[in-house]
Amino acid sequence: MTTGDATTTTETEKPVTNRKQPFPQGFLDTIGTGWAERTETTPQLIEQAPFAAQRRAKVSAAFTGKRLVVPAGALKQRSNDTDYVFRAHSAFSHLTGWGADSEPESVLVFDPTADGHDITLYFRERADRTTSEFYSDASIGEFWIGPRPSLAQVATSLGITTKHLDEFAAAADDLVVDESDELTQFVSELRLVKDDYELAQLQLAVDVTSAAFDDVLRELTTATEHRRGERVIEGVFARRARMDGNGVGYDTIAAAGPHACYLHWTRNDGKVVDGELVLMDAGVEVDSLYTADITRTFPVNGTFSPVQRRVYEAVREAADAAFAIARPGIKFKELHETAMTVIAAKVSEWGLQPLSTEDLLNPETGGQHRRYMVHGTSHHLGIDVHDCAQARREMYYEGILEEGMVFTIEPGLYFQADDLTVPEEYRGIGVRIEDDVVVTADGVRNLSASIPRTADEVEAWVQRLRG
Repeated sequence: MTTGDATTTTETEKPVTNRKQPFPQGFLDTIGTGWAERTETTPQLIEQAPFAAQRRAKVSAAFTGKRLVVPAGALKQRSNDTDYVFRAHSAFSHLTGWGADSEPESVLVFDPTADGHDITLYFRERADRTTSEFYSDASIGEFWIGPRPSLAQVATSLGITTKHLDEFAAAADDLVVDESDELTQFVSELRLVKDDYELAQLQLAVDVTSAAFDDVLRELTTATEHRRGERVIEGVFARRARMDGNGVGYDTIAAAGPHACYLHWTRNDGKVVDGELVLMDAGVEVDSLYTADITRTFPVNGTFSPVQRRVYEAVREAADAAFAIARPGIKFKELHETAMTVIAAKVSEWGLQPLSTEDLLNPETGGQHRRYMVHGTSHHLGIDVHDCAQARREMYYEGILEEGMVFTIEPGLYFQADDLTVPEEYRGIGVRIEDDVVVTADGVRNLSASIPRTADEVEAWVQRLRG
């Protein structure tokens, strides 16, 4: 970590003065000179720009006469004067087409006109060698963080009028902004059906994620030899995510053994033991910010035990049942109901609850099988891992499937290590299988079909790559 002359802030947003060094006059007189001329190329309109323009047009048409402000968000403090890596708000990126290289504090503004809106993207002009911020401001100065785009470059690449953020700040007192809840809901529902660009980006994210899963299996022996083998898995996946994408789309779950029964286990500090299972829930976020969300559960030694296989194939049967009914015209909630019917039947068949399948599925007195799967079977996926989350219930859970929707199918069974309602042989086994699918004219296409799914396929996959 470097130290230097930039003004920083504490947790209370007060300037740090105890380590700031003054700049001598000689430095101030010469810092702006002696630099080679830069040759800058004019950027091309990026691939996603026309799609983003269509999205903005839909927003404009829905909010006639209203001024709208869509912020990218600001840097978030991690500790003292260090920040988390910036990621723009999903609605901002969706409407601008600006992905991993978007700028903190940018604002997209829709100003109403007689026939629609004037749309302007405000952001802070680069702090190049002609400015004092070049060397003095660690958050925007090129000496600190490298070159940043100019207003003209961004205007050309995104196809949006751009202005300096200071112009927005000067007019901020005059802004009359539409109620945010209404706008938030609209832009969330706008993402329910994906366009061709989004579908291509999601497939790319899945393909990189598939390669990362392969990487993990190649390093399984290393994971078993380390006291924090789960973190070996997490680190190997993250390496591929950074090499071929922007990073991970969410905190990786690398849950070995009984940790697989904790649905959001992200501490990843446990051992990876031969004879046990690893439940890995992970997704790569590509530079456009679209992310995959895949889960596979695999035996560390390459072979399922009989009870592990029984649980695994039951979960796959539940997933396949959801696959079989998924098509335009059904309700989204039917995916979950169908998968849970299979889960209830298995719980009853195995005698884990002393009730019939019908009793377990009774909407008033049943549900005992949910003890072993408390989460839902599906969620929408896109520029957010849980995309469209602010959509109305009647558009989401109660909504009708349409061609172009993308979501997960991810049933599971989780038998906690201390759950006395199940025989000892089941305790500590957690299985989830998660795929990303897009609705087609007559069903769904599995974007993650190249990643092994059946118990036999998974065993062969581990044995081939682990060696």
